[in-house]
Amino acid sequence: MKLSGQGVAALALAMHFPLLTPRRALASSGSWKFGVMADTQWRAGAYAGGEPGSCAVSVINALNKQFIHHDVKFAIQVGDLVDVESINGVRTLPVRAEAAQALYDAGIGFFPLRGNHEGSAIAAKELPLIFPQTKGYGPNVHAAGNFQSPVMPATASDPEGSRLNGLSYAFDYDNVRCVMMDQFIRADGSSFNGSTNNNAVDQVAWVDSVLASRPSDSHAFVFSHKNLIGQNHKDVLFGSGLASNAAARDEFISSLAANGVRFQIGGHDHMHHRSLVSTASGSSSVGQIICSSNSYKFYIPKAGDDGRETPLQQELFSIGYYIFTVDGPQVTVDFYSASHASEYGDLDLVLPPGSFVFHLRESFGYSLNGRQFQVRHGDSYTTVMDSFGGTAAAILGGINGNEETDYLTRPLTKTVNTGWAGAREEDNAASKVLRLWGMADNLSLWEKPSQGIDLTGYLPSAPESKKCDLYTLSLSYEESRVHGLHLGNGGYRLATRDAGGRWINAVESNFGGKGKFVKGSWHPGYPLGTYGIDPFTGTAWAVLNHEGEFAVVRLDD
Repeated sequence: MKLSGQGVAALALAMHFPLLTPRRALASSGSWKFGVMADTQWRAGAYAGGEPGSCAVSVINALNKQFIHHDVKFAIQVGDLVDVESINGVRTLPVRAEAAQALYDAGIGFFPLRGNHEGSAIAAKELPLIFPQTKGYGPNVHAAGNFQSPVMPATASDPEGSRLNGLSYAFDYDNVRCVMMDQFIRADGSSFNGSTNNNAVDQVAWVDSVLASRPSDSHAFVFSHKNLIGQNHKDVLFGSGLASNAAARDEFISSLAANGVRFQIGGHDHMHHRSLVSTASGSSSVGQIICSSNSYKFYIPKAGDDGRETPLQQELFSIGYYIFTVDGPQVTVDFYSASHASEYGDLDLVLPPGSFVFHLRESFGYSLNGRQFQVRHGDSYTTVMDSFGGTAAAILGGINGNEETDYLTRPLTKTVNTGWAGAREEDNAASKVLRLWGMADNLSLWEKPSQGIDLTGYLPSAPESKKCDLYTLSLSYEESRVHGLHLGNGGYRLATRDAGGRWINAVESNFGGKGKFVKGSWHPGYPLGTYGIDPFTGTAWAVLNHEGEFAVVRLDD
């Protein structure tokens, strides 16, 4: 039996756990971050547990501290700001607005969406008033700009076509465009074709135009409350079921793919889940992030996928948030989560956790100048090949031996992404810098007590391991820089950055193994830690079990 409790405050203090997570170091002086959070509804009435306005203020306060600690520029919430819109005639959305004040005071923007728990016409009029930044107004816009909302066809109830103004909206910050899609009853009380199930359909063209009009060297992320393919909920962004409004849905997915959008981000399901979602024909796909719960409740996935989804990662029954680090063409997303402060499993909390111990559970990312490769269970990594600015990268050997599944026992695929940057003069590098994401073992945290899979304790209780399958990475180098320095001290080696940003031999970051240098080509069977230079092919290689940044750099062995 799962029993809800007040939290792990005493345990955290007794064991001296840090309550603030380690921050990702910015990769360059131009890097910056933003945060994402999800549903914050809480019970009202006798089971409110001290939380005001059916809003999870304790969770919000904890996440505010994390966002401030990570020095984000703004935070986005993907809906369900409260559980009920009013209590005894008193509106509750102002409670959520007040809870954002700590971010405002720290100079951090906050940009919300509505969810189905505040989906009324009253809330549609209310949200832009208490969050005027959704229209680009007020003191809490901070450095965001270029705000725009769709202009809808004129109707008798809305002659100016402004019924989505400040509800669906887009804005820019630096080299990122965020597109927010509202799918609930509009400010004039209307819905497209008479139902909220259709309210994404007449926004597809607007989303496409907003995405297509951004600079080619910029990123774009699309946010909504409901998902492209839900896990527990089968009501989705485009209707009441997975097959609803299929033509508009496929047009939307194709638009995101054609415009270089890597992630469509939502909530609604109260779990961390990542996947690839395709059109019915399979001709286009986009990454989906379903965000972890920030509420009193958690959900269990239900069967019913229609074959368009490739699951990647899943963690159930935890409270989490996301930090996006933007570094020029590269984006890295860190998912942090904490126990709900009770025995692990599905439950409805009575009291909010007394404290939160967040752990880094997953890091993933992409680059505008890189590629993405799907590697399924048992498949070889040798399909991973890319080049940039005269440097060629290839994985020479390695098999995806990870056997993790999601709750529905679907195998989890790895998406390996490459990205590139130029080396600094002080790096003394003979190649461009390669970034690899997606090699680490898939995140899979769930239980099924009815089938004997019953986890115990306060989970998650530690960061997820970054260890990968054993693989061999090769990078080409500029022969003019190497000048025959292949052996002994002062030679060029395949290198990686350590936690302090210093270049070290790539095998030094392995989990285990012993370093051994070989002059010549790699051969299958070389053990973990073997590394070498092949002067005949002009490549440096190493047998590794970690991901990260790599370059051919002059090192002292």
